[in-house]
Amino acid sequence: MKVLIVDDEKHVREAIRLLVDWQLHGINTVLEAADGKTAIELMNRERPEFVFTDMIMPGMHGTDLLEWLQVHAPDTKTIVISGFDDFDFVRKTVKYGGLDYLLKPIDPEQLAEAVNRVVDSYREMERGRAENRRTTMEINEIKPVYWDKMFSQLLAEPDYISSMREPLDREFKISLDGTSCRIAILNVESISLSVRNKFATGLDLLYFSLLNICNEFLRKSRRGYAFRQWDSTSDIVLLLWKDLDDAESLLRRIDKGIEDTLGGQGEFGLGSVQIAPKGLLQSFREATTALDRRNLLKQGKKIHSYQPATALDMNKTVYFADCEQYLLAAVTGGNEKQVISVLGQWFTVIRSLSSISMEQFKAWMNEYQLLRNRWSLELCPDADSLRNSNGQEDRFSKIPLTNDGVLDIAGWEQKWALDLTALTRDVRFGGNKEQHVIWKIEKYIRSHYQTDLSLQEIAERFFLSREYISRRFKQEFGENLSDYIGRVRIDQAKLLLTNPHIRIAQIASMVGYADEKYFSKVFKKLTGCSPNDYRHRDGVEQ
Repeated sequence: MKVLIVDDEKHVREAIRLLVDWQLHGINTVLEAADGKTAIELMNRERPEFVFTDMIMPGMHGTDLLEWLQVHAPDTKTIVISGFDDFDFVRKTVKYGGLDYLLKPIDPEQLAEAVNRVVDSYREMERGRAENRRTTMEINEIKPVYWDKMFSQLLAEPDYISSMREPLDREFKISLDGTSCRIAILNVESISLSVRNKFATGLDLLYFSLLNICNEFLRKSRRGYAFRQWDSTSDIVLLLWKDLDDAESLLRRIDKGIEDTLGGQGEFGLGSVQIAPKGLLQSFREATTALDRRNLLKQGKKIHSYQPATALDMNKTVYFADCEQYLLAAVTGGNEKQVISVLGQWFTVIRSLSSISMEQFKAWMNEYQLLRNRWSLELCPDADSLRNSNGQEDRFSKIPLTNDGVLDIAGWEQKWALDLTALTRDVRFGGNKEQHVIWKIEKYIRSHYQTDLSLQEIAERFFLSREYISRRFKQEFGENLSDYIGRVRIDQAKLLLTNPHIRIAQIASMVGYADEKYFSKVFKKLTGCSPNDYRHRDGVEQ
């Protein structure tokens, strides 16, 4: 902290400098000025927290300096040291915020007490400021959650508008009651894969970023507000209430802002103009339907306005159940190759379609889930791994999309093939305890690959000999247990390398390698390239 001593008598300035233990109070800079003009120059340049000033000086008097300080440096704490016991001087000292009035010659004890009071006053002011900053930060953090809940409630219950009138007027200067509005939805699942990978370990940060970008456009022009629907979908809802005919143009600008800021784009569904509050849910449903009916096989169109269903080709004749009996026979017979073959034939039909809507994709997913769960319960109800493996997946992985935002049919087929071949193995080994325990070991490896796994540790955990596990594991999986552990670790490392914010040394540790160089050696042996080359190759990091 800094102090400025203002007095035209040098010996007074020196006395004040010598009498006060500045270090005791955390003051490390003592400035001096012989007149008010010089004092103001120092104030503007050095911004001291404390000022000691005389009252009678050439040019600008102490009262004039106090008045200037009150206007231009109101937080500065001041003490007057004067040779005049004048009531008018004391009155002006109090008027302009001075904390004490000391008479010359200076009494050391009085000066020490005055300095204590002025420093305590300053520190109390700083504590109050810090508390206000914390309170402001907390309010700013809570406010978006508050409006998320308020607007979500309004969508579900139009009568809730009665509780929102005053807050809406205070925050947005608008009354939504009877106002023409329109709902748009930003589909977060459609955001470019490269962006989603960057936020894979912190999805809340992705939502925070997207909401900030949307509201930067909406609130600046006072056209609406974007919020995250409370306890519902992963989408972001944009409530528009101004210039509604220009909504598509606004959404394109927002999408461009997302691309400029995050490096990827999303897709929007747009409902019709409705009267708030009762019409909001209708517009919301239309925006949702517009997104559900978009063609997942095409890229380019980012804004999807609601259209009547009669104008759409829904491809209603394709059902996953068409291959049910063939798949069931393959699963029951434990024939993994046949499972892959039947799935391949069904996906050949899927690839021949010119249009696949989100509506259709969800219907196929529902069919698949129902059939798969029923087969699990009927064919092998006691196996640990029979429950749907999708339950713990990232919410974004349910819809396999390429980095361009189109449906990844190959990834979708591979996902179902892995799931059904796992079920086929469970069915095949469900009645054989010795064989089934090998799959439990495999499951344990996938859950603990980042730890210091060894054949001895696994043998002790499962009460089996090392020789037995080694022999049976290689029979089932076609490779040594140690090689399998290494491959699982490297597969996980590949996923982590898609996130440019995680250092390679961190990734090595996360997948079970204490030494980064050894990790790089193993990675290159299994993939043919170093971790750094893999990270920067085309399609991995944008």
